[in-house]
Amino acid sequence: MIITRRKLLVGSAVGALALTLGSRAFAALPPLAKKDKYKVGFAQTESNNPWRLAETKSMHDEAAKLGHQLVYTDAAGSSAKQASDVNSMIAQGVDAIFLPPREDKPLVPVILAARDAGIPVFLVDRDVDHTMAKPGEDYVCFIGSDFIQEATRVGEWLIKNANGKSKIIELEGTTGASAATDRKKGFDDFIAKHSQFTILASQSGDFARDKGRQVAETLLQAHPDADIIYAHNDEMALGAIAALEAAGKTPGKDVLILSIDGEKEGVQAIIDGKIGAICACSPLFGPKAFATMADYAAGKKIPPFIKNEDAFFDATNAKKDFDIAF
Repeated sequence: MIITRRKLLVGSAVGALALTLGSRAFAALPPLAKKDKYKVGFAQTESNNPWRLAETKSMHDEAAKLGHQLVYTDAAGSSAKQASDVNSMIAQGVDAIFLPPREDKPLVPVILAARDAGIPVFLVDRDVDHTMAKPGEDYVCFIGSDFIQEATRVGEWLIKNANGKSKIIELEGTTGASAATDRKKGFDDFIAKHSQFTILASQSGDFARDKGRQVAETLLQAHPDADIIYAHNDEMALGAIAALEAAGKTPGKDVLILSIDGEKEGVQAIIDGKIGAICACSPLFGPKAFATMADYAAGKKIPPFIKNEDAFFDATNAKKDFDIAF
């Protein structure tokens, strides 16, 4: 039965998911033998922006420092390719897998397939739907930021610094990504408590600069009275700056821009007066990820959520703290 289920999981995401969810009560987290060196998989989502590049470098650097073999793949923005990459790592017999799931549902079958194959999975940066897979049962833990809190911090800054601006366009991240879902919820729920603000439109820019620019152009044409743009990441915020400038508007003056991530280019835009505030979201997972894996191998109890503490940038500290941007 287990062999049959594993083949289904690897071969068919939809049918496998229903079968595996029904049998989750019989599964348990696989152990990780204590060794000096490991063969570890890291299935990256994409490499099209500074945040992802910094995350990948951090994982490579820490693996090299510790002497581990890192099996690295790049899904190029495709959940299907990322699932295939994880399946390949399972076939190669890696000791453990670090995974930033591009979307919160499509990657669940391969997480469960890895578990059934005796390979512990550690989620970094993004989580999955807990109704489908649970930390501490189906994967070891989620290491990352509190995305709802990040968005709420941006909303709190806006309340104090809006200066009469009130009409918001929201540029969402990748549909189905936990970061996008939570950054929308955190901000929207907070803004709903403050009736002076209105979210005029909200649309996905897929966490990408050019897509963010295109969506911002479209939404600004539809809502020329918008005077605030909240972007779920710096890449889309920088795209929005380009859209505003192309429309003859001055970012930071005509339209207040808010963002999350903390790229150097984004923080520089604060210094230049084009972005109002950015809640940071560290991509430097290497040390914490490998330390967590070592603790797991040593038999220590791993909490289901290991939270990163994030900085916050605005005009009061952007220049002083520029070096901690990535």
